[in-house]
Amino acid sequence: MKHEEMNWKSHDGTDVFAQVWEPDVVNPRAVVCLVHGVGEHSNRYAHVAEAFTKEGFVLFGFDQRGHGRSGGARGHINSIDDFMNDINLLLQQARLRFPGLPLLLYGHSLGGILVLHFTLKNNPDVKGVIATSPGLHTALEKQSIKIFLANVLGSLIPTVSLPSGLDSSLISRDPSVVDKYANDPLVHDKLSLGFGKIMLGVIKWTLENAGSFPLPLLLLHGKKDQIAYPSSSTDFAAALKDRCTLVLWEEGFHELHNEPEKAEVFKTMTMWMDARLREG
Repeated sequence: MKHEEMNWKSHDGTDVFAQVWEPDVVNPRAVVCLVHGVGEHSNRYAHVAEAFTKEGFVLFGFDQRGHGRSGGARGHINSIDDFMNDINLLLQQARLRFPGLPLLLYGHSLGGILVLHFTLKNNPDVKGVIATSPGLHTALEKQSIKIFLANVLGSLIPTVSLPSGLDSSLISRDPSVVDKYANDPLVHDKLSLGFGKIMLGVIKWTLENAGSFPLPLLLLHGKKDQIAYPSSSTDFAAALKDRCTLVLWEEGFHELHNEPEKAEVFKTMTMWMDARLREG
């Protein structure tokens, strides 16, 4: 597996850190463009890249603005267009670096919401979309005070941050994953009021328009996910009926790619991608 780090500027001048993992073959099969979750960063997917590259896939990821080694205030955006433009630029960079190779879009958690929203808005030229544990329904729905603060203060003082409240013990059943996450200096728990207000609107719109999803979609979710509820995926899939592949993991927590059965998760993903490539 070959690995390279790089940087580029986003549409508004924000520094973006990115990295690419390539298989040791002359002709890779496709490029999987990764959008990670809230508070984390792309380097937490190096083991996913190892699984994908063994099957001939490139993994091309970036640290979202306000995350990891990219610029921007931690956990803050001015508009959903910030995220949308950054994903579009990731796809552009993938096409420049790997001309002629098919692309797939893969997002986890917050990234899962964003790839669903991006695809609904832009119908990108990719072979398919994978969303794992998209946070369309979360514990926040029961926290009326936080929702009130985001909706009212998100416009008045959008840059003020609050702790995300994410319980790291719920990301995986593997204690070593939880420990590594808790001690990762690039992980943060900051979310601005403006971010909260914007994402509440994005989630509402994305769920309302789920039935218009234009591309092949694989949704993966753990039934014991207490961070992003499984109904996030089951509700979205229900709107698409047979135009979506939904796979639920009985014991799965939030980060399926970091669960004890992660090898089965990776196999499910690569087999689904194989099928999309065979469709031409």
